[in-house]
Amino acid sequence: MQRAIYGTQDGEVIVGYGPFTDFSEPPPSGVAFYVNDFALSHPRPWRVPDRVEQLEVSGAAELDVSWKEPVPDLFANVFREVSEAIAHGTIEKSVPVVVERGLFQGGVDGILDRLVNVPGALRPYGWIDEGRGFLGATPEVLFSLSEGILHTMALAGTARSDESVVFAVDEKEIREHEFVAQTLIAKLSELGMVRRRGREILDLGKLVHFQTLIEVELYRKAQLGALIQHLHPTPALGPLPRTPETLALLEDWRSRLKCPAHFGAPFGFLRDGAFEALVAIRMVAWEDQELMLPSGCGVIQESRLVNEWRELRLKREAVKELLLGS
Repeated sequence: MQRAIYGTQDGEVIVGYGPFTDFSEPPPSGVAFYVNDFALSHPRPWRVPDRVEQLEVSGAAELDVSWKEPVPDLFANVFREVSEAIAHGTIEKSVPVVVERGLFQGGVDGILDRLVNVPGALRPYGWIDEGRGFLGATPEVLFSLSEGILHTMALAGTARSDESVVFAVDEKEIREHEFVAQTLIAKLSELGMVRRRGREILDLGKLVHFQTLIEVELYRKAQLGALIQHLHPTPALGPLPRTPETLALLEDWRSRLKCPAHFGAPFGFLRDGAFEALVAIRMVAWEDQELMLPSGCGVIQESRLVNEWRELRLKREAVKELLLGS
C-alpha cells in the first residue's frame, strides 16, 4: 500500500494512505502531499490520500543492512570537474552526491518507528510505494506559507558537534553558508519584503550546521507550484549561479554518481490552505532489497577532496545512527 509520511511543525507525524489521487495543481481544500523528484519531472505531484492518520510505533524490527563502502574514484573525478568549472568561472559552487549502498532483509517499518521520536530540529518525511520508496528526517525547510507570509532558511556548512567552537570561526564554512544565504535572499527579494535573522549554529547531536532563518512578506498572492519552482533547488543543494546550463551540469554529475532521484527534492504537506515543503535530505531510499544512503557536499573554491570525502561520510554515519540505529 502506498503511504506518505510528514512531520509537521507542531510535532505531529502524519501518514497518508493510498490509493492516492494525483493532481497537477493543489486541491482547494483538505489534505495533500507534494511528492516530486529533484528535477521536478512529475506532471501530477499533488497526491491526495484516501485517509490520514497519526503515525504510531508498530514494534517492527530494525533493518539489518550489509553495507558496501563507496569507493572515492568516481566522486574524485566529479570533484575535479566541479573544481575546474569553478576555476574557469562557469560556476561558483555545486553539490555532488555520494551514495553508499547495501542489501537488507525484511520491511522498512522499523525506520518508521524511529521517525516517531527523532529530535525536534529534524522533520520526518517519506514515501512508500510497494517495493520502493524513501524515508528521512531533515533539518531543512524549503519554505512554509500561510496568510501571505513565507518562512524559509539558509542551511549550509557542516561539522562534528565536538568541533562547534572552531566551526563557528571557520572561514571556509562561513563563506559557503553566506554563498547560500545571500543567493537565497536575492531570490526572495523578487517575491516580497525580506527580513533576515543572524547566522546561528544548529546542533543536531552528532552534527552542527550554520542556519539563517528568513521571513518574506509577499507582495502578492503566489501559486504554490510557482514558489516551489522559484526556490528549488535551494542554494545549499543546487549550483551557483543557478542557470539552465549549471543545473544541467549538476544533473549530469548526480546521474553519474547514481544519486536517488528524490534526494534533495521538495516534499510538501498541504492542509486547510497552509503549506510547507521540506528538503529531502538525511534520507535512505530503497528499491527491492537494495538500500541507498546519499550524502551531498557543497564544493567551492576552497574545498579540498579529502575534507569533502570526510564530511560526506560523517553525514552518512549520522543518518545510519538516526534511522537505522547503527
